Amino acid sequence: MASRSGTVIADASAPLELKENTVIVVLGASGDLAKKKTYPALFGLYRNQFLPKDIRIVGYARTKMDQEEYLRRVRSYIKTPTPEIEQQLDEFCRLCTYVSGQYDKDESFLALTQHMEELEKGRPETHRLFYMALPPSVFAVVSQHLKRCCYPTKGICRVIVEKPFGKDLASSRELQASLAPDWKEDELYRIDHYLGKEMVKNLLILRFGNSFMGATWHRHHIDNVQITFKEPFGTEGRGGYFDEFGIIRDVMQNHLLQVLTLLAMERPVSFSAEDIRDEKVRVLRAMAPIEPKDVIIGQYGRSLDGTKPSYKEDDTVPKDSRCPTFCALVAYVKNERWDGVPFIMKAGKALNEQKTEIRIQFKDVTSGIFKDIPRNELVIRIQPNESVYLKMNSKLPGLSMQTVVTELDLTYRRRFSDLKIPEAYESLILDGLKGDHSNFVRDDELDASWRIFTPLLHYLDDNKDITPMEYPYGSRGPAVLDDFTASYGYRFFDASGYQWPTTSAAPIPNKL
Repeated sequence: MASRSGTVIADASAPLELKENTVIVVLGASGDLAKKKTYPALFGLYRNQFLPKDIRIVGYARTKMDQEEYLRRVRSYIKTPTPEIEQQLDEFCRLCTYVSGQYDKDESFLALTQHMEELEKGRPETHRLFYMALPPSVFAVVSQHLKRCCYPTKGICRVIVEKPFGKDLASSRELQASLAPDWKEDELYRIDHYLGKEMVKNLLILRFGNSFMGATWHRHHIDNVQITFKEPFGTEGRGGYFDEFGIIRDVMQNHLLQVLTLLAMERPVSFSAEDIRDEKVRVLRAMAPIEPKDVIIGQYGRSLDGTKPSYKEDDTVPKDSRCPTFCALVAYVKNERWDGVPFIMKAGKALNEQKTEIRIQFKDVTSGIFKDIPRNELVIRIQPNESVYLKMNSKLPGLSMQTVVTELDLTYRRRFSDLKIPEAYESLILDGLKGDHSNFVRDDELDASWRIFTPLLHYLDDNKDITPMEYPYGSRGPAVLDDFTASYGYRFFDASGYQWPTTSAAPIPNKL
């Protein structure tokens, strides 16, 4: 492919092909996930001509509705700002049909098969992709019926499974054991949508395509790494679901840990799926379980102005809930590259902004001619406003030798203004159609990640006297946060006039 300047750039991806004559079945087609994510992603792929030739899309759910109501739901979350896109949506909807059925009845799935066979008439091969946009409670039973009733006699079959993959190590293994008899590992695609985000996919190129990064990417130069996830809204009526899992299970054990493995892994032999995932698993196996002493948890209260409710004021949340809506914790990778470097993960709801970013803070420069000069930081903004910038020290222009913090800045919307960044689900569904497992979670990877978090989760569940610290809706989190991160080596520098947001100090942390 060619860059904007015309320079030829090597394509790191493997040449995987789409299979023509494919039927995509969206199970749970009447649910929020399908409406908000799956169908808009499929339409995005259709608009940009990335779907296979002769594709057909079948929705399947328990909800009884006719074709007109089904298409109304498909359209409800797809924006059509121009007549051209409106016409494309009309064409897309002509590829979509709907079947209503139960999740535990052979006759329902046989009716689904009959419907697919009508669509597949005259095709030499019948490839099927099943997207399970379903709650985990029905994964096993739906999986069994799909294999028994809907497996193609000639062609490729793949199953995309949504998270959560269990609630701890035991339940995860139980779920894996229920899927294993019916599906080979190369037929299963466990989706973690963070692996489809542009900046997360870019981590391998940034790390291994730039020699100067490789030279500094280890404990001799890096003091600490922060991975931060912030949402400016609370559960907003969905607290009943969230209360089952909490922020650690919902975000940290999967999304943030996946980012950590890509940051910490060794250079893979190739960009093939198994080589990449082998290196990620090696990172996870080098990590000890999270220690409670390295954790703080919080739960949001009312906003300071009283306009936003607390977590417990959500009618779907138990009034005595101890569910954390915020967590900061520290993990260590005990290998030659990273031994002693704290990986600080922070995630929370009802905070002051929407942001997911990686902040790599380098060690202090040698003292002598400099005193208290700010550390260099490499910041990778995953969302929103994707960017990479390096905070560096420079001489302030003029006659003095005063230093100033500035940055080398790659902001995507400026540098790549003529390119559209695909949605994560678009990227991952396309990978599934191509048979590329690189950005999906392997079974041993899932097992290793739960091993790291399960002891902490059980500790928090079992110790009823541990309650989350309250923080105001719209704040940065618990008051102890800044000194918690400082206790693991992070140094904040208040660079006067610096353009990126600053943070404030806070009291000493009360660790678990």
